[in-house]
Amino acid sequence: MDKLKILCCPANDGGCSYYRAWAPFAKLQEQFPDLIELRFNKNPLGINEEKMEFDPEWGHDDIKWADIVMTQNIANWGGPYTARVIGIAREYGKFVHYDTDDLLTNLYEGHRLKQLYKEKGLEEITKFIYQNSDLVTVTQRKFAHRVREYCGGVLAVVKNAIDYNLENWNHQWVAPRKKKLVRVGWAGGIHHEEDVKEFAGVPNLVNQRVGRENVEWHFFGRPPAGQGKQEDWQYDVWKNYERTLMKGFKGHKNYYIHDALPTDKYGIIFAHMDIAIAPLQMNDFNDSKSEIKVAECGRYKVPLIASNVGCYDETIVNGKTGYLVDANASKAEWAKVLTNVIKNKPLIRKMGENLHQITEEYFDLNKVARQRIQLYKDAFELRGYPELLKKLEAFDG
Repeated sequence: MDKLKILCCPANDGGCSYYRAWAPFAKLQEQFPDLIELRFNKNPLGINEEKMEFDPEWGHDDIKWADIVMTQNIANWGGPYTARVIGIAREYGKFVHYDTDDLLTNLYEGHRLKQLYKEKGLEEITKFIYQNSDLVTVTQRKFAHRVREYCGGVLAVVKNAIDYNLENWNHQWVAPRKKKLVRVGWAGGIHHEEDVKEFAGVPNLVNQRVGRENVEWHFFGRPPAGQGKQEDWQYDVWKNYERTLMKGFKGHKNYYIHDALPTDKYGIIFAHMDIAIAPLQMNDFNDSKSEIKVAECGRYKVPLIASNVGCYDETIVNGKTGYLVDANASKAEWAKVLTNVIKNKPLIRKMGENLHQITEEYFDLNKVARQRIQLYKDAFELRGYPELLKKLEAFDG
């Protein structure tokens, strides 16, 4: 049988590409080897990495081979490169699938890349990509609503999911060193400068209410120091995070800043939390974010307390799986919610168990990967690719 040939072109090797390209498409081939043939290529246009020039003799062999050309986000080579992948794939008559987990058309003013996007015209390039793709996939419904006017083909929501078979999602949860101690954890990257302001000084307020001996604050994601000039500014961002989060902090230190972990070890951090937090500023960018943190926390039975921003309201129910704090809530409101939860460890355990049940059913990549096959079947029919539809006729849904 002629297999469906998919060329997957991840934007890079980072976490976003891992969850949206590397992991799900590898899982597709693993689960459906009789239906799917897969190639990965981060540089399908053959750009010379040293000279940053295109090879005029490049034959685009992988694109010619493929039935589906899938790319995602803005490639490390830049917006014009990403658009060119889409354009050449269309020239060869390929089914074009574009996926993104970030809103790229309306960055908020405090975002570190706002000016770069404006200078490079990345918003307009993204609109071109949306218009010229057969299938655009995003992570949640509000995101889809914001970009649907730009899409010329099928627009669909594909939730993030995690391969729970991997070792770093199967560690034993580690109990706190003291019976009454509650560990509050936050995991973030380098683009949360506005978000941490939502939580400024909250640890100090909570310490005063529950006793600093009964709570620890763990912040994960700082770039390791000493890796070269490129990382220096990122390390400075985290120094600013610490100053902001610990505003007003005095006395015995009960907080810890942890270095970022690679993708294959990342899940381990949630085995060392009792509660996870996700404070977010309300803006279109954040309101379009996925609930990947739900999938991460739930695996280790860690309830999530988050700003009611994005799609957390689809899984987080107050007192059952965690708590939602109103967008733009005061620091006092954050402190109140956390204080009440920290003082009720049985509730923490109950909410963690409930969240775990949800994530095991809906966020396990091993269970939901097959949904992508059905999505392709539907999109082939809607976009008029009968030959590709025929290649999936053996798929039973």
